[in-house]
Amino acid sequence: MAQVDFYVLRTPGEQARRVFACRLAEKAYRLEHTVHILTPTSDDAADLDTLLWTFRDGSFVPHRVAGSQQPPAPVTIGDTESGIDDCDLLINLAADVPAEPGRFPRIAELVSSDDDGRRQSRVRFAAYRDQGHDLNTHNL
Repeated sequence: MAQVDFYVLRTPGEQARRVFACRLAEKAYRLEHTVHILTPTSDDAADLDTLLWTFRDGSFVPHRVAGSQQPPAPVTIGDTESGIDDCDLLINLAADVPAEPGRFPRIAELVSSDDDGRRQSRVRFAAYRDQGHDLNTHNL
């Protein structure tokens, strides 16, 4: 079973989730962990690819879009779970629970402070709980 951490952000909106995903991926990379960031669409993956270079002055997070011909990197981004290498942390920006959450040791769910974000996270929380995963909540 996976350890699932829900990070409840103070800021509303998708951009807050994306920026926090970049910060979390950078922290995991610096701790020598491998990360996959699951996005809702391929366009979202492309946006996150750009954001990982610009979210903070001086940031450096070696990454690649999953399925691309780029060299291997400790952080991958994509809109699907298939074809990704095993990783230490899955950062889920998608609306649904991953199809196979048990294949990831840790999963990070990022919850924006708006009503829709909280409502969607409650659904995911219940799904993980019903599957028997270890759940933690962090209010930021």
